[in-house]
Amino acid sequence: MHTLTRTARMTGLFYLGNAITGVLGFLVVRPQLFVAGDPDATLANLVTHDSLARAGVALELGMVVTQTLAAVWFHRLFRTVDSVAASGIAAFGLVNAIVGLVSAALLATAVEVSVDPVGDVAANVQVLYLVSDSLWGIGALFFGLWLVPMGWCVLRSGWMPRVLGWILVGGGAGYVLSAFIRYLAPDAQVVAEALAYPASVGELWMVSYLLVRGVRRQAPDEAPLPIVHTPTPVAN
Repeated sequence: MHTLTRTARMTGLFYLGNAITGVLGFLVVRPQLFVAGDPDATLANLVTHDSLARAGVALELGMVVTQTLAAVWFHRLFRTVDSVAASGIAAFGLVNAIVGLVSAALLATAVEVSVDPVGDVAANVQVLYLVSDSLWGIGALFFGLWLVPMGWCVLRSGWMPRVLGWILVGGGAGYVLSAFIRYLAPDAQVVAEALAYPASVGELWMVSYLLVRGVRRQAPDEAPLPIVHTPTPVAN
């Protein structure tokens, strides 16, 4: 296994970890704790399922760690293909990690408030969860932005199928647009969710390709250096 393939598979492993912690945190744990429009029910869930609530915080921290590592390894993987785009993947990915870090702090505060009450406990806990939810909604801007340079690097490198590159670019743009629609057109949530589907398809394909294939076998360990043309001297 050459260096580039090892780097690709490590990148895929971190990306998979990010996906797993995200699914468990958002689709498994959070729905069991947060009840929209019912602060008392949310508080009751936190008090009754304290361990689950703390696991939710740990999962968000896990997302922060895996997102950070994935961002760094994507830069390592694509830096010889397009240094600017690779830096964009890393920068936008680190912003995603910061979003997760702040969200984890909000959820941790909600857990602590449920144990050691401050003011209107139910209202405070509900607001903390709502802010966390809005933070992820607005953070969709950077979830989309980091996919665009990722797709561009796929297209430039030739290490993965070109269709995957276009899906990542289009899906990233759709993700960014969905963040605006969510707040500008609250009645068009179905459209906002539909715009995010291509990004999910692209990410799942990217994770699978990195883990199973790494990069195409004909890909060199390093991208070719640019050809520098030396001007021919003109005889006097």
